[in-house]
Amino acid sequence: MNAFCRTAPWLALALTLAASPALAASGPPPGFALTDNADLAFTSPDGATRLEQYMKDGGDFDVKWQVWARRGEQMTELKPEQGYGAGFRFTNDSQWLVRMQKTGSGEQDLFLYHVENGAFVSATRKSLSDLAWDYFYARPETKHFAKLDYHITANLMKGTEEGYRWLGVDWPDNRYLVISLSGAFDKHPKNVAVKGLGGWQCRYDLKTGKFDVPRMFAKENAEALNWEIKR
Repeated sequence: MNAFCRTAPWLALALTLAASPALAASGPPPGFALTDNADLAFTSPDGATRLEQYMKDGGDFDVKWQVWARRGEQMTELKPEQGYGAGFRFTNDSQWLVRMQKTGSGEQDLFLYHVENGAFVSATRKSLSDLAWDYFYARPETKHFAKLDYHITANLMKGTEEGYRWLGVDWPDNRYLVISLSGAFDKHPKNVAVKGLGGWQCRYDLKTGKFDVPRMFAKENAEALNWEIKR
């Protein structure tokens, strides 16, 4: 009896681990159909990973989307499940993946994934966009910036695959992500149509997991903090 009590937890763990790969390889659950929208299909630069997006329409605006990464015979879900399809960008070495996830009208989040043991998994505990907003509000010049009300958007700037050479920089390949943050306020002067944050930029280091603001972004960021459209 004592021997059984000692080995039972290990047996349960072994059974759980044995079941996990089969579950991961099963793909989306019943009711989810693979979209035929070519704009929602993505393949890694090395050709090893194909992203497939599946949608389930439960009626009454109950729409759910799942993203699955197919790598050979293995399928892995890229969580979380969302209410819209998503865009994706890989780093050129195919080791990192950013999900540009629409969350509502004019609003978007970012999620970061990394290859571990041959499969893409979440690289951060919080979404990449939440981390970027935390960094924004923690900086001396922005910590008292009023909270935004709508059209809250985190964008991944183009150039991930080329190391942002179009910016005129010589950063190491597969090292940085440039993120732009935007949003608007409900309350503003009557002579202003829209007021808020107009594309404040920061850089995320994939190697260290830290944010910074290169000096080259200073002028545009100062303008972004005072962005508005007059009536």
